[in-house]
Amino acid sequence: MRKACNWVKRVIACAAAVTVAAPAVAQVYPSKAIRIVVPFPAGGTSDILARAVGQKLSEEWKQPVIVDNRPGAGANIGAEIVVKSPPDGYTLLLASTIHTINPSLYRKLAYDPVRDFSPITLIALTSQVLVVHPSLPVKTVKELVAYARKRPGQIHYSSAGNGSQPHLTAELFKSRTGIDLVHVPYKGAPPAMNDLLAGHVALSFATSPSAVPQVKNGKLRALAVSTAKRIAALPEVPTLDESGLPGFEASGSNGLVGPAGMPPAVVEKLNAAVVRIVKEPAMQKFLSEQGAEPYTNTPAEYAAYIKADVAKWAKAVKDSGARVD
Repeated sequence: MRKACNWVKRVIACAAAVTVAAPAVAQVYPSKAIRIVVPFPAGGTSDILARAVGQKLSEEWKQPVIVDNRPGAGANIGAEIVVKSPPDGYTLLLASTIHTINPSLYRKLAYDPVRDFSPITLIALTSQVLVVHPSLPVKTVKELVAYARKRPGQIHYSSAGNGSQPHLTAELFKSRTGIDLVHVPYKGAPPAMNDLLAGHVALSFATSPSAVPQVKNGKLRALAVSTAKRIAALPEVPTLDESGLPGFEASGSNGLVGPAGMPPAVVEKLNAAVVRIVKEPAMQKFLSEQGAEPYTNTPAEYAAYIKADVAKWAKAVKDSGARVD
């Protein structure tokens, strides 16, 4: 009887210790530098958002937040680094739409975008902007389609890489309009944008944060946006739906995730901090000026979003016929 009582006491003590441990973890976190892995080169949308949020986190928590650019393999290199990291909240991933596209593009992935990550929160939703070099003599989608039909296989477009959202959006555009454009993939959005600015390619479906500044300074001409509604940063630019392609919609997203198995208390602390930062008026203004729509949610809501997005892009990949292996 005495042994049974002692066993019960130990179980109760352990349960109490676990209950106390979760808040304790959150109280001491973070006690060292946090790394946000961006699976693209510096200067792209994911990089811009990671640095903006990371700087605010660093100011609030008095700990360094390091943005670590690890481009390559369609964002898989960066994702694999995070998957293999300790789930302690000190290595995070700035996940973009490619995170949910890759399962349909690659026959074999070293990770599962749903099972192998701890969703924290979305940060922003983004549009693709159909931008053309000023040398291309078109000012509307209708004019572009007419111009391209007379020059099949002669007009080149850039993207952030095979299977990237800009690539898939362009392929859907080709399918809907029946025009023949030549894809030129790059290792990330910055080099794709640089060659468009230099006139080496004629057009691109660039993410809004990278496209908006170039449109506003007159270096590129915007013909349409891929979202269902016009974006605040370019209110005069019509949607593709308004431009003669009914129902055309291809929104992107950026959010923060960590390795699977992160302590719930750490996930909740990160979520609360990032949501608070994104809702600050200054950050809302910054994101809107970049062409991004500030958007946050709970870890559970973000998990559901990722799962639904995987299914959505699987259909887009199938319809486009895109493959990278």
